[in-house]
Amino acid sequence: MTLGAFSISLSVKDLKTSKEFYETLGFTVFAGDMSMNYLIMKNDKALIGLFQGMFDNNIITFNPGWDENANKLESFDDVRDIQKHLKDHKIKLVNEAAETTTGPANIVLYDPDGNTILIDQHV
Repeated sequence: MTLGAFSISLSVKDLKTSKEFYETLGFTVFAGDMSMNYLIMKNDKALIGLFQGMFDNNIITFNPGWDENANKLESFDDVRDIQKHLKDHKIKLVNEAAETTTGPANIVLYDPDGNTILIDQHV
């Protein structure tokens, strides 16, 4: 099973301050919009999403169908196939994708320590 591009989505208190901090670490703005309270920062293949006021906790994010540059992959494991695999292995899902659909969808689950995992397919 391949989960796609990996990023961490951070719930930040001050987007401008966090942007400046991660720029000091060598990250540059890859996507997003300050006026919309989020930025996606990139350093080589590492991706960090900075989100102000959108959610309470940090989120581990995977994007099936995308590489780390948000380019569509020719071949990838669809989020619904990933969902089926997880359910077959008795992993509880907080949010499920409609199994009869195709294209963009997402699922949400928690790891054993309560960390949120978002598997978010955009293609």
